[in-house]
Amino acid sequence: MSKDNTNKKFWERVAKVYNMTRDDDAYDVICESFAPYIDHNKKVLELACGTGQITFRMAQKSGSWEATDYSENMVAEAGKRSEGEASAKNICFCVQDATNLTYEEESFDVVVIANALHIMPDPDLAMKEIHRVLKKGGILFAPTFVYERGYTKWVIWLMERIGFKTYHRWQKDEFTEYVGERGFEVIESILVKEKPLPECVLVGRKL
Repeated sequence: MSKDNTNKKFWERVAKVYNMTRDDDAYDVICESFAPYIDHNKKVLELACGTGQITFRMAQKSGSWEATDYSENMVAEAGKRSEGEASAKNICFCVQDATNLTYEEESFDVVVIANALHIMPDPDLAMKEIHRVLKKGGILFAPTFVYERGYTKWVIWLMERIGFKTYHRWQKDEFTEYVGERGFEVIESILVKEKPLPECVLVGRKL
């Protein structure tokens, strides 16, 4: 049996408690940066949705919102949270692999992928799929943890001891350059303080 190198087993284990570990204030700032790029005419695909930290804050602002994750347990927990949520009326939850999407080319106006590219063994595969399913001029919203000076190293060390794997330790400028070299014009890239890592809140436009 081949070794799992995608962090999937880790996310399957922590799905039930994941929502309790998130910094709501940080997500509020992140979503505030995203708000100008979304409206009721936009069809949105969210990759690595987790249990819906961005989903439930932003979906009601869109025309439709496809919330996906490759962890079945994460999708199940997000689905439970949606029960009785007025903001969930235009959300569809499903399991998708960001590196091998089932959608047709140029299907979406916006793609959201938060805090996932740095923990993928080959993020280029996801970037190619994102570029493929986005319409020309479409928006990529990719807030991503970055490893600026002073990040809380012991927390990352502890997470790695229990099965979490980081593959890319970009700093903000490195991540910005990475996205810009893969068919996107970076139109915004700001640093938001969060624990254990700061976050590069990046917005790009498909060229």
